[in-house]
Amino acid sequence: MGDPAGIGPEIILSATARHPERLPDVLVVGDWAVMQAARERLVSQTDLFLPVLQEWVGEGGWDGGENGVLRVVQAGSPATDLPPMGRISAGAGQLAADAIAAAARRVLSGWGRGMITAPIHKEALAAAGIDHPGHTEYLQALAADHLGCRIDQVPVRMMLSCPGLRTVLVSIHVALQKAIDLLTTDRVLETIRITDRCLRVRGGERPRIGVSGLNPHAGEGGLFGTEELRVILPAVDAARAEGIDVSGPHPPDTVFMRARQGAFDVVVAMYHDQGLIPVKLLGLEHGVNTTLGLPFVRTSPDHGTAFDLAGTGRADPSSLVAAWDAALDMTAHP
Repeated sequence: MGDPAGIGPEIILSATARHPERLPDVLVVGDWAVMQAARERLVSQTDLFLPVLQEWVGEGGWDGGENGVLRVVQAGSPATDLPPMGRISAGAGQLAADAIAAAARRVLSGWGRGMITAPIHKEALAAAGIDHPGHTEYLQALAADHLGCRIDQVPVRMMLSCPGLRTVLVSIHVALQKAIDLLTTDRVLETIRITDRCLRVRGGERPRIGVSGLNPHAGEGGLFGTEELRVILPAVDAARAEGIDVSGPHPPDTVFMRARQGAFDVVVAMYHDQGLIPVKLLGLEHGVNTTLGLPFVRTSPDHGTAFDLAGTGRADPSSLVAAWDAALDMTAHP
């Protein structure tokens, strides 16, 4: 469901209204009252034929839904008071966290093929006392708990994609200085391996992976920094020795352009903004966030809660639909 104070519930309803043929195979995990309130608002704001909401309390296998009906399963304790729209609150953060945990546990138990997450607000999650900065880290912890292992034994990476470009990040939600401190040969090599394994599973052939440098001009032979020579190049060489189709480190200011022109299938970026800025510039409205390395498929729209649009009926569900398409594509391949 995402953060109930944001656009998540609304874009779920808009997306399902645009694709009624998919309704029998989808279930919303969230809060019943929040979803009902979102539908009531949207009915007066759109010409779309919105699905009828039906609360579902089944605990067994999914038996499929009905045409024109969107089933909603209650996650956690029902909201007694709806969180204020467009504002950060602990209550909203808790409802969002409950939905993430409930959906993940159902999918981990083999109950569904994958999950698509609507946007959450990281400050609201923190206000609710959730000790994970975002979806990626929270889902990693839930998967580790389900598997009975340590979090570091379920290494995950964030992949952002839009038409013409895919990027995978070595580090995610950390300060820039910490991202540089976290940059090690082992971490870069692990990112390359996860990227190769996850994308190869989908299509069979090994993806062509371009690895970005950290510094301007990829360090210019050590003139602008030595991380490329000391850290990144050994990881690329080790991955290539394993048979992975990888090259780099390439200058960060051209590697994304080259990927878009067809030189690479995916770019491994060294930190969060290095990989996200080009994707969001090229196609935020169709951007998709995929978590690689989880024992289930998870995708998400590549935008935030859009508090300024929440409750207005003007939020565009295109990115959520793209995430839905990506999840269907990924779960179509064993």
